[in-house]
Amino acid sequence: MSSHILDIEQRLEERKQKGLGRILRNLGGGIDFCSNDYLGLARSQAVKRRVIKALEEQTIIGGSGSRLVSGDNSYYHQLEDFIARYHRAESALIFNSGYTANLSLFSTLPRRADTVLYDQAVHASIRDGIRLGTAKSFSFRHNDISDLLKKAENATGQVYIVTESVFSMDGDLAPLSDLSELVKERGFRLVVDEAHAVGVFGPGGSGRVVAEGLEDFVFARIITFGKALGAFGAAVLGSEILREWLINSARPFIYTTALSLPALAHIEAAYQELKSREDLRERLTALIAFFKKRAKESSLPLIANDSAIQQLRVSGNQNVLDLADALIGCGFDVRAYRSPTVPAGTERIRICLHAFNKEEQVNELIMRAEDYLSRA
Repeated sequence: MSSHILDIEQRLEERKQKGLGRILRNLGGGIDFCSNDYLGLARSQAVKRRVIKALEEQTIIGGSGSRLVSGDNSYYHQLEDFIARYHRAESALIFNSGYTANLSLFSTLPRRADTVLYDQAVHASIRDGIRLGTAKSFSFRHNDISDLLKKAENATGQVYIVTESVFSMDGDLAPLSDLSELVKERGFRLVVDEAHAVGVFGPGGSGRVVAEGLEDFVFARIITFGKALGAFGAAVLGSEILREWLINSARPFIYTTALSLPALAHIEAAYQELKSREDLRERLTALIAFFKKRAKESSLPLIANDSAIQQLRVSGNQNVLDLADALIGCGFDVRAYRSPTVPAGTERIRICLHAFNKEEQVNELIMRAEDYLSRA
């Protein structure tokens, strides 16, 4: 075996010894408490029928090249116009994933003289985008306006505040109204990642920004189609000028093959289903309320939220892995989240609730976890 392969093998083994090894697990069959398919649209037969119908009317279905070469088409533009209207934005630009959307926005928009202030709990894709950019950046304590203002004392140029409306790991909510006040008072630009809010919050699942009527105070929003919409891809919402800037400067957009027509048709079909299925959001909201009630009654270290993302915290990488394996053995599809993905000491089972989950399934999950931890 060559030396460079041995080096990789050694590094992999070091990760595994620290409890940081990752594997692909196609479990299947378990009760889903881990996916981001909050409304069940990823498994919707109605969405599937809409996609098939849309494809029957098209001749070319492949991306064929980047959008600046041969991959652009009228379907893209019509869909972007629809998405912008749905979320009450001036424009939308579709990206192939939420990761590339955040990478594009944060690596190209803030200039060297500018400052980015970001919540310490934001997604890795935001951090990576900021790291690739040239602006100064400082993290502030999670949802802490006072610490944000303290960090702002060192800011120069245009100041960008970056947060998630629903935090992907903790499931709690950003203080969007308070952050919007800073936009009014200080001229900061607020950027909000709505990946885990779209489909769950706001009229028609349009997100928390729309729910709180803050569209005019948010400079840019990132929405994704791979969570509650059950599809794939993302979009940056903002002004027409911002859209044009990204088309001209965002390397992940410029040098990426366009999404295929089946992917675009899937996004459109998911939105049509989202628009017509208020019952799914009502069902999910009721299950979230039930989980919060059970969390109060349980002895488990549960942290309940108003979103679809809940937490069962078990400190220590190996401890949380063992709990996850035990619950998987009981028929629950769950995942352990370890440090450094989450801060050391806050390792957890991230419990995702869905419109298709039942109250008795939630009860059984909690009971099985209680039984395991009482014997651990």
